[in-house]
Amino acid sequence: MAGPAGRLDAVLVCGGRWHDFDYARLRLLEMLDEHPRVRTTVHQDYDCERALEAADLLVTYTCDVRPRPSQRAALARFVRRGGRWLALHGTNSVIEAPARGGPRVFTTPRVFGELAGVLGSQFLAHPPIEPYEIRVTRPDHPLVEGVEPFTVTDELYVCELHGELEVLLHAEYTGPCRGFAEGDTAALDDTPRPVLYLKRHGLGEVCYFTLGHCRGRYDVQDLGVDDTGRVDRGPWRTPEFLTVLGRCVERAVGAPRPVTGPAPAH
Repeated sequence: MAGPAGRLDAVLVCGGRWHDFDYARLRLLEMLDEHPRVRTTVHQDYDCERALEAADLLVTYTCDVRPRPSQRAALARFVRRGGRWLALHGTNSVIEAPARGGPRVFTTPRVFGELAGVLGSQFLAHPPIEPYEIRVTRPDHPLVEGVEPFTVTDELYVCELHGELEVLLHAEYTGPCRGFAEGDTAALDDTPRPVLYLKRHGLGEVCYFTLGHCRGRYDVQDLGVDDTGRVDRGPWRTPEFLTVLGRCVERAVGAPRPVTGPAPAH
């Protein structure tokens, strides 16, 4: 549904808790800016229903941002009518932080309703952040063609899956995810953990990429840490992540470029 003179309208939703959204927002806007046809409106949550009605593509990078029922319906309509949704990292997360002074256990309530089925997954838990290997599930697919298995430092997402997914990248993990209410049981099976997948819904598509963690010094103050003393860019320093993310943006825009080698790290 391109606008006048082929313009594409994009909605970027970037906000939430416990991540450096300023950094992620800037990097995503830079990637969208590489496509001259795209005009982007920026939001911190899903209070963007009017913009969605006219949008061609949606990019989300959130954590614990909970759409209201009317917003969930608007997101589902957007994809069903043919919209392209690039959902990154914690978009599928709803997380209740532990009470101060109580056990340090996070819970993941199921409040997405029908949106979990549109997205194809909901976050349950992750083991401690450390390097792990990303494996290529579908090496013939344009989004990952030519990408070799690579190591990334990120949160390895263990998710509850919904519907039929076309998995392109995956990781393997079996074990506990301490600090999460379902962490002792979420990852006890040896099922591969989807890292990048496509999910059809109506005439549209969700492209979900679980990587992308980043954190600044002041992003977890609500957890009692005023200043972590460090900046964590995680996978944003990994060439393979940047290559695949760039291709995901191109797919959402509908303007694929020839496959090239990994992009340089910033």
